Amino acid sequence: MGAASSSLAGSEAYAGKLCGLEDVPENCITAMFMYMEPPEICILARVNRSFHRASRSDTVWEHKLPLNYKFLVRRILEDQQVGEKDKIISRTKEIYARLCRPNLFDAGTKEAWLDKRSGKVCLAISPKAMKITGFDDRRYWERISSDESRFGSIAYLRQVWWLEAVGNIRFEFAPGKYSILFKIQLGKPLRKCGRKTCSLDQVHGWDIKPVRFQLSTSDGQCAMSERYLDEPGRWFYHHVGDFVVENQNSPVWVKFSMLQIDCTHTKGGLCLDCVIICPFEFRGKYTYLD
Repeated sequence: MGAASSSLAGSEAYAGKLCGLEDVPENCITAMFMYMEPPEICILARVNRSFHRASRSDTVWEHKLPLNYKFLVRRILEDQQVGEKDKIISRTKEIYARLCRPNLFDAGTKEAWLDKRSGKVCLAISPKAMKITGFDDRRYWERISSDESRFGSIAYLRQVWWLEAVGNIRFEFAPGKYSILFKIQLGKPLRKCGRKTCSLDQVHGWDIKPVRFQLSTSDGQCAMSERYLDEPGRWFYHHVGDFVVENQNSPVWVKFSMLQIDCTHTKGGLCLDCVIICPFEFRGKYTYLD
């Protein structure tokens, strides 16, 4: 009986010496966060004050930011007011959070954002940033307001003989492989009685000859693909091709185009929303939108 009481008392004394989460050194928490994804870090920041302080460490978030993040701050946040920009870039966590939001730049014709988990950059380019044959002539093109577009409106082609849409961007990409996709739809989006629908009345000419998509870069990379447009009534992303960036801190010119220049027939009823540039592994996210 005495031995049992002594053992119990000893175990209680030992239990009193056990460490809790509040006793974990902050530098150990910081080291652990280096191997976690940002959403997981934000969840664990609620555990206690030590975890919260570690979750705000510049060391952690600089590790999560892409290698070219200083360029992204200069290029993407340049339209911010000076005082606000200085406040944003004072801590790397705030930089990460700001860059993860959709950020318009170049007079609102382009958009960039970071993937929240990987910290990799994605871009969207509006038709307004491209050179498109007859784009300013309302006989050929119409701009339709849309809450589904990143830019608030889409370009709708009524009818042309010669279709040529060419865009380019000079950007400092982090090293890696990237894909280019055109977001397009056959048919004019409409709303009837509050419901979204699509008019196919003006769709014609896309099953006669394929549309040619091309990309090229300033370091000599090229890709080309062709596609008959025969899936009316829904948005889809056409994968143009891929390019590889090897050098850090070296801006690259990327040129992309969509062509159908066979003048033996007219073509019309096409919507162009934007062009997407994303890391190669994200390409599967962009397929169809019903």
